[in-house]
Amino acid sequence: MIKTTYAKGKVVAKTGNEVMAEAMRQIAPDVVAAYPITPATEIVQIFSQFVADGLVPTEFVAVESEHSAMSACIGACAAGARTMTGTSSQGLALMWEMLYIAAGLRLPLVMAVINRALSAPINIHGDQSDTMGARDAGWIQIYSENSQEAYDNMVQSTRIAEKLQLPTMITTDGFIISHCMEVVEILPDEDVKKFAGEFKPERYLLDIKRPYTLGAIDLQDYYFEHRFQLADAMNNAIPVILEVAQDFYKTFGRKYDLYEKYCMDDAEVALVIIGSAAGTAKVVVDDLRSKGVKAGLIKIRVFRPFPAKQLAADLAKLKVVAVMDRADSCSGAGAPLYTDVTAALYSNANAGLPLPKVVDYVYGLGGRDIDLDHFHEVFARLEKIKAGGPIGPVVEYINVRK
Repeated sequence: MIKTTYAKGKVVAKTGNEVMAEAMRQIAPDVVAAYPITPATEIVQIFSQFVADGLVPTEFVAVESEHSAMSACIGACAAGARTMTGTSSQGLALMWEMLYIAAGLRLPLVMAVINRALSAPINIHGDQSDTMGARDAGWIQIYSENSQEAYDNMVQSTRIAEKLQLPTMITTDGFIISHCMEVVEILPDEDVKKFAGEFKPERYLLDIKRPYTLGAIDLQDYYFEHRFQLADAMNNAIPVILEVAQDFYKTFGRKYDLYEKYCMDDAEVALVIIGSAAGTAKVVVDDLRSKGVKAGLIKIRVFRPFPAKQLAADLAKLKVVAVMDRADSCSGAGAPLYTDVTAALYSNANAGLPLPKVVDYVYGLGGRDIDLDHFHEVFARLEKIKAGGPIGPVVEYINVRK
């Protein structure tokens, strides 16, 4: 994100949950169906108060579980309503069946997800195992480093979802961002409402003049074609996401891309990272730069669709890369972001482009801290590999008792 001053904006101190609820209020969806779960509870709790106070004309549906929440959202969206919800961790996992249905039916509903570890053991703190587990469900996934990005991504969310006809989740790290207060620039209500525009579904179930069937059985004859259409929509989503981001920049003065490149112009070693830990890593990059180390960082914003071609072209300029994963796949081949990055690089290598050396670090599970010293440790290893030292274990677990 490139921060500029927006003359009409209101600068306030708010938590990540508060600003995501504010963005929902400004968009004013027709329906919100939700069930509370830590650390996402505040989003729908605050929004429900907006509804109770008459500040937003939304039908708020309090359901008995997260599975029911997504089921209600699917029904509302299919009926022609602009629909939003919020959840986290076990709540997202309980929605698993319905996530695939929402995507398969091409419903443009939006969900705020506060990243939190999945049980067991029981843990309420932030890592990205929940949304990484849903990475192949057919949802657009956009990650936020801080509260400002969480707010801005929510403002852009309905435009993205509705133009692509794909469900979209906007995420940020539990407690680290969701409950911590930051200075955030909130845009005027009327400007956000105008930017979001009016929801005009192409077809919807309550359109009695053009009745149709949605969700019918789809066996060998057409299931494959419909799943291909979903994949094709995801594969063609990047231009739309960038178009919305460019319109947001022109309108509000804050610029977003598929990922942020930090000190990458002449970098030789770099991290690829997602979420709030990028802020800590940038401090280390700055420190190393002051000492003559050509360090850089790429912070992924759009994880689904994965910007493989663009990312691989940028990483091909490097000598060594460390991928930082705040989730583990238990696959033996590396954690989720690492496997996507290396697959992208391998495809690039097949096209004749250079292939940097890549290592993977799993960090921060269950909310475990990662600090400046840890990032210095990672960069020190990258420098040794760059100088011709052995790569060593490809996958490392940092700041864990072994």
